[in-house]
Amino acid sequence: MTIYQPKQMLVTGGAGFIGSHFIRYVLGQDNNIKIINLDALTYAGSIETLDNLPRSEDYTFIEGDICDTDLVHQLFREHQIDTVVHFAAESHVDRSIIGPGAFVSTNVVGTFNLLETARLYWLVDQNFNKNNCRFHHSSTDEVYGALTKNEPPFTENSPYKPNSPYSASKAASDHLVRAYHHTYGLPTTITACSNNYGSMQHSEKFIPTIIRSCLAWEPIPIYGKGDQIRDWLYVDDHCQAIFLVLTKSEVGETYNVGGNNEQVNLDVVKRVCKILDELLPQQESYETLISFIEDRPGHDQRYAIDCSKIKQKLGWESAESFEQGLLKTVQSYLVID
Repeated sequence: MTIYQPKQMLVTGGAGFIGSHFIRYVLGQDNNIKIINLDALTYAGSIETLDNLPRSEDYTFIEGDICDTDLVHQLFREHQIDTVVHFAAESHVDRSIIGPGAFVSTNVVGTFNLLETARLYWLVDQNFNKNNCRFHHSSTDEVYGALTKNEPPFTENSPYKPNSPYSASKAASDHLVRAYHHTYGLPTTITACSNNYGSMQHSEKFIPTIIRSCLAWEPIPIYGKGDQIRDWLYVDDHCQAIFLVLTKSEVGETYNVGGNNEQVNLDVVKRVCKILDELLPQQESYETLISFIEDRPGHDQRYAIDCSKIKQKLGWESAESFEQGLLKTVQSYLVID
């Protein structure tokens, strides 16, 4: 099994939900990795998510845009970056429908800028080989499109059929990463994850929206009939999987990372309401707040991914049950509020 040892790691989008959890995970391990976090601190990023980090002396924050070529080149040179873990992305489907341009800029152009900088610095200037550097790209199961209720889950060999400007921009960035590996020999890996959940997620996402609506005693907005199906992955399990792929996978590989945990959206809402009924009871159940609204354009019915490859090759599978993970998540928002 390949063993890769990162030294100087550039994490993009590290003030976002998954990125901040990943930084905390890496710094919580017994290693000598130094992390440089590059984040533009858009609406979805929060520097507070990185308070009280372990090994804070090994952490540096840089506010900036991955599309800023000069800045990215400067960071590679000054910090002698040998590893990139790329989370920075516009990721909300609703926003991509209203304003797709930002998604093309960040997700496609920004990824290209990182890849090209890595190629020039690692392969041209430093003459690194695949044992000296690594570029990991975090993607999404949405690049595969949608499934009907009875279709088998997506595998890493499923064709790309993105259905929203968001997923199309992520598909484009995946293709660029793959092309840079095959054309230039850049040592890359990719993971495509299912829906993440956990503490400190942005309020516009599905589960935080449910919790926020309940705590404010406001209608919980549910698209259509709420019968869409998603696979849910606890964010800490996801971080462990990414680090495993980064350090132990052969280069050029793509892995699906999911929770093996398909849930109907309306059932998730009811579960959150039930937890809150027990933790913070009111005169009526929080379920009375459920409000069905007009479905969004092109809403995919079901996502599901087959994670047998990462289990067989790297020995990873999700550890957190949905029941316990959801309870921890709700409790974390109660503490915040």
